Amino acid sequence: MSAAGFASPGGEGAPGGRSQRAASPLIGVLALQGGFEAHRRALERLGAGTREVRVPSDLEGLDGLVIPGGESTTITLGIEREGLAAPLVDLIAGGTPVLGSCAGLIMLDRDHLGVMDVRAERNAFGRQVRSFEADLEVAGIDGGPLRGIFIRAPWIAEHGPGVEVLAELDGHPVAARQDNMLAVAFHPELGEDDRVHRRLLALVGERLAILAGDADSHLQR
Repeated sequence: MSAAGFASPGGEGAPGGRSQRAASPLIGVLALQGGFEAHRRALERLGAGTREVRVPSDLEGLDGLVIPGGESTTITLGIEREGLAAPLVDLIAGGTPVLGSCAGLIMLDRDHLGVMDVRAERNAFGRQVRSFEADLEVAGIDGGPLRGIFIRAPWIAEHGPGVEVLAELDGHPVAARQDNMLAVAFHPELGEDDRVHRRLLALVGERLAILAGDADSHLQR
């Protein structure tokens, strides 16, 4: 993969502070621009620790990552300015679960960080005046339709065979998964439904269980 382009809830943890948060995963939220604070609040309500990510050292010790919505050009410039592209790619390529929402979906695609085998179409549903809400059936998320809030939203124009489309709107993919990456074209942080964030935390829990099992196996040798 290449780059194309512990805190208790409510607090920000110091990088690498894993021993202080053994009971809670630490989720980083890219905080260069966009709706990062709303994502933090959503994750903290679910009991996760969070850390705002602005520089490469903020990625140390993370169990998961959110790339929020916002303006993809501004986020791209911030990533370039702070030297975050390669560290982000390394983190994701190493298996750390990541959620990209709206502009975050764009950042994951072939033309930006290049970690997800999709090509996003920016502002695919129209500009700000075409912001809207829609009910979505999202594969892997139980409990009935999920209300998606779309603001200058992209859709997935192309995707490779390793990408699982999780939801469509008007025939266009608006949610997808590839390995440890979950991408949605809407803003799950703006509504009351927390199931997308719960799905991210479930992926984090699955990975931590695997890592713990590997560590136990190593100690028993």
